[in-house]
Amino acid sequence: MNIGLGGGAASSMASGQSSEDLDFASVQRENPEMERRCQEVIDRCWQLGDTNPIQFIHDVGAGGLSNAFPELVNDGNRGGAFNLRNVPSDEPGMSPLEIWCNESQERYVLSVAPENLQQFADICARERAPFAVVGEATEEMHLTLADSHFNNKPIDLPLEVLLGKAPKMSRDVVTAKAVSPALDQTKIELTEAVKRVLTLPTVADKTFLITIGDRSVTGLVNRDQMVGAGRYL
Repeated sequence: MNIGLGGGAASSMASGQSSEDLDFASVQRENPEMERRCQEVIDRCWQLGDTNPIQFIHDVGAGGLSNAFPELVNDGNRGGAFNLRNVPSDEPGMSPLEIWCNESQERYVLSVAPENLQQFADICARERAPFAVVGEATEEMHLTLADSHFNNKPIDLPLEVLLGKAPKMSRDVVTAKAVSPALDQTKIELTEAVKRVLTLPTVADKTFLITIGDRSVTGLVNRDQMVGAGRYL
C-alpha cells in the first residue's frame, strides 16, 4: 500500500496536529495477521533443515523494496533483475516510485532456488501467505528494475554506485618540510612559566572538578563522595 513515504514526519507531530494524508504516509502501519502468516512460513521452512527452500532472507523496512532487494542480492555477491509490476499491490494507482519505496510492513524479500520454488509455494498456500516472484539474481553486480506498464527501466545502474562505493579518487601528495625559528628562551622568567604551566587544567590538581559544584546533585547520593578518613582525590 501507499504508506511510509512520509518517513518519520507523521510520528513527530503532536497529537491532533497531523493531517489524514500525512498519517497515511507514516511508517509502521502494522498488520499482525499477515505478520503471523509470514512467521509461520519462515518457521516451516527453517524446520526442514538442510532442505530449507529459503537461501537468503531480508526484512523490508525503511526505504521499502528499494533498500531490501539491492541489499539482498549484494549480500550474496550477486546483482539483480526485477520486474516492478510483479510486486503485489492493493493500490493500482501507485507510481513506480511509490511501489518501489513504500514501507509496507510485514514483508520479506528472500531468495529461493528455482527447483525449490514449488515447495515454497505449497508452504505459502497452506499458511495463506501471499507471495510473488519479482525477479532473479544475476552474476553481474548490476541492478535493473523493469516496468512493463511504461515499458521502461526506472532503475539501471551498478550496485556499487547505489550502495555508496564511489569511484576511486586519485591524490597527488607532496610532503612539505616545516621551517620554524629556534625557541628563544632568553626572555622566559622561570617563576612565571612554572605558575602558568601549573594553572593549565591538563596539569593542575583535578580536585576542582569535584568541588566546583554540588557533590550530592539529584538528591539520590546517600553519602558525600568526599566524606571519610583517608579519602584523597
